[in-house]
Amino acid sequence: MREIVFDTETTGLDPLQGDRLVEIGCIELVNGFPTGRTFHSYFNPERDMPEAARQIHGLTIDFLKDKPCFAERAEEIVVFLGDAQLVAHNAVFDLAFLNAELERAGRVPLRHDRIVDTLLLARRKHAGAPNRLDDLCARYGIDNSRRSKHGALLDAELLAEVYIELIGARQAQLVLSQAVAPALTAGMPIILRQRPLPLSERVSAADRAEHRRFIATLGDNAIWRDYVSPD
Repeated sequence: MREIVFDTETTGLDPLQGDRLVEIGCIELVNGFPTGRTFHSYFNPERDMPEAARQIHGLTIDFLKDKPCFAERAEEIVVFLGDAQLVAHNAVFDLAFLNAELERAGRVPLRHDRIVDTLLLARRKHAGAPNRLDDLCARYGIDNSRRSKHGALLDAELLAEVYIELIGARQAQLVLSQAVAPALTAGMPIILRQRPLPLSERVSAADRAEHRRFIATLGDNAIWRDYVSPD
């Protein structure tokens, strides 16, 4: 199954009030594995950058003014997304901006039934706990030390790791990697490896003696007596 984990940066909170998309980052997963294929672009929003938004992602109009408008790269985005399932954190926000830009560019908006919202997944799995991206990275031991500012591609990379943890795919990958073994043929010797250092016994002589005293109190017909050696 092909999935695209994506994140966006914007000039504000509401595309219906004139706020625009200024960055998108996408990571491709196939059957829960990152393939290495990504899509990333900055966009000229054709408007000013409010200070509150700049403080979040650090993008200025001076930096963005020579970047392409969304419409110039709309075809590339549509092709990269294809018919994949789309994964985002607080997906309603990202989808609203992406669809507003697609419609502005004369493209068909994305269907809501293609979206997986990792914020909802996290709230179900960790009810009552904080579930921001940084919180989830800390919970799953994912290094987000490079994240001094929001950035769409870096956030998509981190979210892809979080998503794999949320759906349990990392454990499945581990099982698959452990299951790979050379094929055995008839007559081939089976080599049993020994531990360099034997494990220490977990049951002491005192534990065994106490267990015997307990068994003795259960009566002659107790099934446990069948598993106690005469000595």
